[in-house]
Amino acid sequence: MIDKNKLPPNWTIAKFEDLLDYIQPTKYIVESTEYDDKFTTPVLTAGKSFIKGYTNETEGIFNSLPTIIFDDFTTATQFVNFPFKVKSSAMKILQPTCDLVNIKLAYYFMQIQNIKGETHKRFWISEYSQLPVPLAPLNEQKRIIAKIEELITDLDKGIEYLETTKKQIRVYRQAVLQWAFEGKLTNKHVKENELPKGWKWSPIKDVISELNQGWSPKCENTHSTSNDEWAVIKTSAIQHINFEEIENKRLPKHLTPRKQHELKSNDILITRAGPRVRVGVCCLVKNVRPKLLNCDKAYRIIADESKVLPVYLVQVLNTPRFLKIIDKCKTGGSDSGLNLTQTRFTSIEIPLPKNIDEQKRIISEIESRLSVCDKIEESIESSLQQAEALRLSIIKKAFEGKLVSQNPSDEPAEKLLERIRAAKGIGKPEKREKAKITKKKALVNG
Repeated sequence: MIDKNKLPPNWTIAKFEDLLDYIQPTKYIVESTEYDDKFTTPVLTAGKSFIKGYTNETEGIFNSLPTIIFDDFTTATQFVNFPFKVKSSAMKILQPTCDLVNIKLAYYFMQIQNIKGETHKRFWISEYSQLPVPLAPLNEQKRIIAKIEELITDLDKGIEYLETTKKQIRVYRQAVLQWAFEGKLTNKHVKENELPKGWKWSPIKDVISELNQGWSPKCENTHSTSNDEWAVIKTSAIQHINFEEIENKRLPKHLTPRKQHELKSNDILITRAGPRVRVGVCCLVKNVRPKLLNCDKAYRIIADESKVLPVYLVQVLNTPRFLKIIDKCKTGGSDSGLNLTQTRFTSIEIPLPKNIDEQKRIISEIESRLSVCDKIEESIESSLQQAEALRLSIIKKAFEGKLVSQNPSDEPAEKLLERIRAAKGIGKPEKREKAKITKKKALVNG
């Protein structure tokens, strides 16, 4: 609750329903979801995705701006100042109740609310519209908005720089892997599009000693963390490069485990069946717990370590170049059900250095450079979190009256609130439309 006694003099407490009125989005819902970036009208949601796509529909475009779109289930909000259509009816379009309301300031206050939406419960009418809102005098509101936007503009510039750096780090990561398997990290003079002297292209089948798929028993839905009980991994245990052993299903005690599928350190796993995005995902198993079995939708590969290091092979198969090659090897009728056959997969040729020692040097170079990337990314993420905390702190101070000075000669907010309530709905087209509908119903009923 907001304590009015802690607010500055001349402030008062309103409710969201005093400041914002809702419009149902029904007539603004897009008819076709065949979006195209060439079209001009954005289709919006109030969530993080915000712009779902662009439509060429010309009817039912909302253009009474600016406005706020409000997800009625999650309470997510977006401030919108351009014409749009919406994706679904699970939202409210919020408009100021009259010209005396500063909608941008109302939006900022929404950013520091802690109501968490629940599925199948609509929030605006029942709860959100009833929340108390600190209301400053009208002139002070203008000063608050100016100060908030000055500070947040500077903050956004810093965030933009951090996000750009994150993208550059991702590009550098890919470049490191590309250089590594072109031989450029360990050989000074490598001609473009040629392998270093002594390297060769080798089919995967020539550098592995075993490849088999796992087992598919009917397991319990609970996962196992115990070294004393058997479990079968799920395909979600196999991530790009990394293995997540907690992603498993417990084997019922009445089933006898097929120990030939038990995973060992330095096993390589690659998903062989499922949706397109999950087929061809490859990882290295490290320090795995005992009694963990491979599933039937993944191949277990044992490298011939006289020819290739398991970590080298996994790193190669996770480079953008080889992920594309693997993608072309997939077969099946639809993206939701594809396969990676042994024959196609093991025929893929990889760049193979002249000896194991050079493979070790390459992996060492990769790990050294990428560990630096990891540290930079950790620092960036920390800075982004601090920036978000600072943004919320700025807004919070604004609504505590601590961001700008007060002017005793400003009209008291209580007077402003009286004028807002008196003017509520006047001149609003949507309100007039509702009034006409109500009047027609009254005439019919009468």
